[in-house]
Amino acid sequence: MERLFKLKENKTDVRTEIIAGITTFMTMAYIIFVNPDILSSTGMDKGAVMTATIVAAGLTTILMGLLTNYPFALASGMGLNAFFAFVVASEYGWQAALGAVCISGIVFTILAVTRAIEYIDAAVPTTLKRAVAAGIGLFIAYIGLQNGGIIVSDPATQVTLGNLTEPGPMLTLIGVLIIVVLMARGVRGSILIGILLTTIVGFIMGIKELPTGLGDIFGMPASLAPIALKLDLKAALSIPFFVIFSFLFVDVFDTMGTLLGTGARAGFLDEKGRLPLVNRAMLADAIGTIGGALLGTSTVTTYVESTAGVSEGGRTGLTSIVTGLLFFLALFIAPLAGLIPTEATAPALVIVGVLMVGGVMKINFDDFTEALPAFLTILFMPLAYSIADGIAFGFIAYPVVKLVSGRYKEVHWLVYLLAAVALIHFFWA
Repeated sequence: MERLFKLKENKTDVRTEIIAGITTFMTMAYIIFVNPDILSSTGMDKGAVMTATIVAAGLTTILMGLLTNYPFALASGMGLNAFFAFVVASEYGWQAALGAVCISGIVFTILAVTRAIEYIDAAVPTTLKRAVAAGIGLFIAYIGLQNGGIIVSDPATQVTLGNLTEPGPMLTLIGVLIIVVLMARGVRGSILIGILLTTIVGFIMGIKELPTGLGDIFGMPASLAPIALKLDLKAALSIPFFVIFSFLFVDVFDTMGTLLGTGARAGFLDEKGRLPLVNRAMLADAIGTIGGALLGTSTVTTYVESTAGVSEGGRTGLTSIVTGLLFFLALFIAPLAGLIPTEATAPALVIVGVLMVGGVMKINFDDFTEALPAFLTILFMPLAYSIADGIAFGFIAYPVVKLVSGRYKEVHWLVYLLAAVALIHFFWA
């Protein structure tokens, strides 16, 4: 184990790594319940999605540990799963959506192997990267409010406040309050604990029936047969470029940001602020995306919750191995997913949205040429109900406003190219 993970060299030990792995798992295990709830809205089998979510997370996290010896964990990404379900699958079908995810993973793999990611990362404005993260935060929070019945459709105003006295919205508000209290007090695994406590409140309110025995909680995992290898690559190729690009863009830059942020926290960055073996880490993420699509789940990405394990002293791939193994153990609580109401997972979307929108604070709103593209990116994601459209508006606005202000040299040629593609996406696709 010492030879494989270099524990002494990284100033850690087995006990510390195990505790760190457990901590990381606790902070991100909510995805086990949230992802199936979101993806099942497309018609995908909920039990099968839960199995796919767990297997993809377990395998990819272990792969990350073995390939890089870093304490990073991966699972189906929040925001991208909502984009997958409510935008892409709703229009093109979940089989085509899985195909789009797979294609984005293949392109990601090529970029990682050829090291082209570093070139693209330097070309794309930091403002747009931060705006995309903030926009996705608003988008999934909005979906969470809809799922919980707090925001509903209205023929006159498009959307309006729901009836908060009804059981569903009331349970959602209770769930948000529970998670807020837990997070404010610094409790590890606040979102997961909040989902479970909200489910218990749901039993008391009669929204869900109480389990009658251990068989309602523990059992064998659901079969992958309804969704595994059901992706439709041919149909995916007919999906507009910017939709697939959105899967790729968010995965690449979300992963890059998470790796650098968590790497900095762990002290992995070199004197130039670079993460050694970053391309291996990106490759593990890309392989996870392809594997996840084959299993039947949305884009797999590196989780910022890995920072929780790093904070507990995790410094090697052993942390990731522990986290991955715990995901596999979670396969045997599959029946529990059926007991958790949508109103108990909706608060998780709202809270994750809060955590993601924080990137907006680092955008320079005093510079109009930076502020306008960021604002349009953030605004159009929830209003157009599409991450792709938000990204497209941002990539059009950025070079245009720089051009008319005489600052066209600040824009990389690749951004001009993507702006042209975005225009095609809107007017000729």
